[in-house]
Amino acid sequence: STTMSSMAAASTTGASSSSALSNSLTLDPAIRTWVLVPISLAMFLIGVIRHHASRLLATGPRKVELKAVRESQAVMRASRLRMNHAWISREASFRMRRAFFNDKKEGVLQQKVKNNNPQAQMMSDPSMMQDMMMKNMSMIIPQSLTFMWVSFFFSGFVMAKAPFPLTQKFRVMLQRGIDISGSLDVTYVSSLSWYFMNMFGMRGLFTLTLGEGNAIDDTALMQQQMEQAGAGMDKANAFVMERENLELIEARDGMVYEKAEERAAKVLKRALRAR
Repeated sequence: STTMSSMAAASTTGASSSSALSNSLTLDPAIRTWVLVPISLAMFLIGVIRHHASRLLATGPRKVELKAVRESQAVMRASRLRMNHAWISREASFRMRRAFFNDKKEGVLQQKVKNNNPQAQMMSDPSMMQDMMMKNMSMIIPQSLTFMWVSFFFSGFVMAKAPFPLTQKFRVMLQRGIDISGSLDVTYVSSLSWYFMNMFGMRGLFTLTLGEGNAIDDTALMQQQMEQAGAGMDKANAFVMERENLELIEARDGMVYEKAEERAAKVLKRALRAR
């Protein structure tokens, strides 16, 4: 009994200490001055330097064939028509647009296209590969150096607290690099988590200060690389697939909507009988 009472007292003491740790943790105001503000200011200044460095190292605008752009846009427009056909009139709008793409004589998707090999394009134009490598390096190197700087000088700091309650799922995101995260309230933010929040949350600030088309928008950079990768798609097969999908839409919808009113009436009668 004495052992059990001592264990109960120890558990009560541990629970009270953990609750006290999570509820009565006081942050030093100097952390705001020497940790929180320097991390945010450094990341903003590094972003500005990245922007101007990318502008200086960027090559001139690359020439793009007008025919290749038209073919890629035709596939995208046909895909949008296929996905949003239910929102337009079937008798006039949809059939007219489908004829624009699928007409056997003058349809856009009936034309013969030539597939471009992206590897051959890079071999013939080394500046394309060089430009892509420069953009990747300008994105990866500053982020890696900033992460190493924050990890070395500011690791283990609890530097802020969210003014609203959060669930336990936010603990992994907000308390990276803290060993006592199991007994700490989930609303406290560590220095590493503050670094990631600044890295992904400064896009609006950079847009406001550097303009809409700034060179440090990582999302736009990844989207541009995906578009460049999509420029080498198999356009002949894409034309055939979109053409066949547009032809099958009306037949598929006809099977779905055939005798739809009668089936709806039967379902309603069954529901009324069940009551």
